[in-house]
Amino acid sequence: MKFSSAIIGLVAVSQTASAHYIFNQLLVNGQANTAAVRQPQNNSPVKPVTSTDMRCNVSPGHATDTVSVNAGDSIGFGISVGKVYHQGPAAIYLGKAPGAASAWDGSGTNWFKIAEWGVASYNPFTFKSLNQNQFVTTIPKNTPSGEYLIRMEQIGLHVLPPEAFMSCAQIKINNGGSGNPPKVAIPGYIGAGDASVNVNIYPPYPSSYTCPGPAVWRG
Repeated sequence: MKFSSAIIGLVAVSQTASAHYIFNQLLVNGQANTAAVRQPQNNSPVKPVTSTDMRCNVSPGHATDTVSVNAGDSIGFGISVGKVYHQGPAAIYLGKAPGAASAWDGSGTNWFKIAEWGVASYNPFTFKSLNQNQFVTTIPKNTPSGEYLIRMEQIGLHVLPPEAFMSCAQIKINNGGSGNPPKVAIPGYIGAGDASVNVNIYPPYPSSYTCPGPAVWRG
C-alpha cells in the first residue's frame, strides 16, 4: 500500500503536536493550584528565544489567585496531562514584581533563576527533564518578601531553532530575607546564537553542556 507524502506529513505534524505539553499546575508544598497560573492558550511552543512571549507564553489567560508562600517552602510546576517529551534543559525563575504580581507583565531586569535541570548523560546525550511531569525546588530562604511571578521553562532541543515551553504563576513570598540575587531580563537572558540553545543533541554527542541563562541563585 502506498501513502502520499502529504498524508505522511500530516501524521508527522500530528505526532509533534501531541508531544507538546503545558505546565498548568503550580505546586506549593505538594498541593496543586491552577488558579494562580496564567494558563497558556494551548500547548504550542514559543520561538525564537528572543521573543517577548518567552516571559509567560503567548497571551496567557488571566490568573485569579496570588498564592501566599514562605521563603523556604517547596514550590514548582506540574503537567496534569502528559510529560516532557523533548530533550532539553528546564529551569525555574522568580521575577520580583514592582507592585502587585497580577498587574506585572514580566518586563524589566527583575528575573533570577532558582533551579535548573541539565544534562543527565552524555552518551547517549539526555536531559534530566525528559519524561518528568513535575519540577519542584525550594524558595531560597534569603529571598526578599514581596509579590513575584514564578516561571517554569523547558527548552526542546530536538529541532533548531529550539522550541520553548513556559508558564508563569503569581505568588506572594512572606518571611523572606535580605538577599540581592543578580537579575536578568526576559527576553535578553538567552541570545539567539547562544551555544546552549544551538547544540546538536544527536551523534556525535557533545562532551560538555551549560544550561542557558544565568547561574542558579541559592540564596
